[in-house]
Amino acid sequence: MTFLDSDDVYLPHRLARTLARFDEDPALEVLISSYVSVKSGRATNCVNPEAFVSPMMLERTLVAQTIFLAGSAITARREALLAIGGYDSDITRMQDRELLLRLARRCGAQLSGDIDWTKYNSQNSISRRRGGYVEAYANLMDKHPYIAHAYPHIPPYMVSRQIIADILRGRIPEAFEGYMANRSSKALGYSLPELVNGYVCGRRWRRDLYNEFRDTFGARPA
Repeated sequence: MTFLDSDDVYLPHRLARTLARFDEDPALEVLISSYVSVKSGRATNCVNPEAFVSPMMLERTLVAQTIFLAGSAITARREALLAIGGYDSDITRMQDRELLLRLARRCGAQLSGDIDWTKYNSQNSISRRRGGYVEAYANLMDKHPYIAHAYPHIPPYMVSRQIIADILRGRIPEAFEGYMANRSSKALGYSLPELVNGYVCGRRWRRDLYNEFRDTFGARPA
């Protein structure tokens, strides 16, 4: 099964090449392709390395957000999706990452460097909403509480990174809302000192993962 968001477009070869890859490798359960991202009239190639990542590496790259990923990039065997229950209807943002985190408990994924679709970032796109990131991230962490235990610096890093980005862009109300959403979340609840420490340590861990990824696969992830 493959997916296509309402504001994205497959390139002509997408389906034929994707089906061919699954036909050629009966053991393949998940394929994550590459794409062109169009935002405000500017096109950027978002190219993943051509590599198979193990379940553990897939989980780590999803947690640290170090591969190019969007819903229309995902193709998975129907049996694998049914085995994990498909998309979680309680998730309204980051649902693709949440789906893959559950798939990573079952299998690894093939990353494809083949650009086979175009992502159009419209003003109505969920990913472009300025507010609500921390609330959505808290929901994700609530679904996967093991992440905070296995990767303790990553959740505060992701939260603090968003708050800092809002501040630097002059979106002070959004930064404050994000901080308060973090504080009120049972899955997060980080204090300012914890966010600062998480930012420093999480950034370092993410950089180390990028270096490991580069050394292993010879290409830079997102």
